[in-house]
Amino acid sequence: MQDSLFDGPAGLSPPPPQAPQAPSGRQRSVANAPKVQPALPDPAHQALAADLPPQLRLGTSSWFFPGWAGLVWNGDYEQSVLSKHGLAAYAQHPLLRTVSLDRGFYRPLTASQYAAYAAAVPEDFRFMVKAPSLVADALVRDEDGRGMQANPAFLDPVLAAQEFAAPALTGLGAKLGVLVFQISPLPGAMLAQLPDVLERLRRMLLALPALRPQAPDAVVALELRNPELLTPALAQVLREAGATYCLGLHPKMPPIADQLPLLRALWPGPLVCRWNLNRLHGAYGYEGAKKLYEPFDKLVDPDPQTRDALARVIAGTTGAGHPAYVAINNKAEGSAPLSVVALAQALAAIRQAG
Repeated sequence: MQDSLFDGPAGLSPPPPQAPQAPSGRQRSVANAPKVQPALPDPAHQALAADLPPQLRLGTSSWFFPGWAGLVWNGDYEQSVLSKHGLAAYAQHPLLRTVSLDRGFYRPLTASQYAAYAAAVPEDFRFMVKAPSLVADALVRDEDGRGMQANPAFLDPVLAAQEFAAPALTGLGAKLGVLVFQISPLPGAMLAQLPDVLERLRRMLLALPALRPQAPDAVVALELRNPELLTPALAQVLREAGATYCLGLHPKMPPIADQLPLLRALWPGPLVCRWNLNRLHGAYGYEGAKKLYEPFDKLVDPDPQTRDALARVIAGTTGAGHPAYVAINNKAEGSAPLSVVALAQALAAIRQAG
């Protein structure tokens, strides 16, 4: 299975504390009347989860979507209720073993906020956490996302450690899975000075605290929006810092096959992937996809080509004994939980065929 990795193209506030663990492992007690009930167990999903590689953690980007009623929630809930209290129910779905905490991109979270999230999920759950724009965006932007001026804190080593890595590590502890630095699109002047950008990146990554003593499964990953950065020089920086590349499935980046050379350069190692937006919508299609796909309760634009390619990369990574973290957005195909199910089915088919 290892060779398949190298094939060619083909929340608003913290949730309540965790309820006690039930004897079944991932299923937990509903004592004390939790405010959000999980969807009724689906035997097909439970069987599918049992057959997946234990190193694989599938999940979604955030969890507060009312349209997931019947898929993740047993009942109809307001978004505000799901944001505050839905994580514990989300984590009881047999296929959802990670989630991307995207809200941290807009404002750094505190260690106590992270700790509240950690208390809501089972011991085998892991979080993917986005770094704040404070250090991950080269520009200071207005409310509409337009760049106004250069960000003096971009890739700042001290701020990255103090405002992101340290609080996440302290609060999540062993439940920290991935620290994701999603670097927003770089302005043209920076693209013309890539060696300088890579040196700033190197210094920042090397300044991060060691994760493994407290979080044995933790990974640092870099996600991009500029394909110009997919170079051997970037691979060298990531190797030196002990970080990896996040396979970013977004129209601003090339398809999976064209991003694999960087993963090959970092092999062997873990896989981190965030499937953000269907390529049908173009580089600036988030709002269009949102309007088309809401309430996110069905697959509107299935993308079996991307799904199958991702499944092969997952199979190659986990087949060699390395962890894989994958978070899927509703804007990928229309409904992130259903995309997770379809991806798990694609991977099961590969494993059965192999």
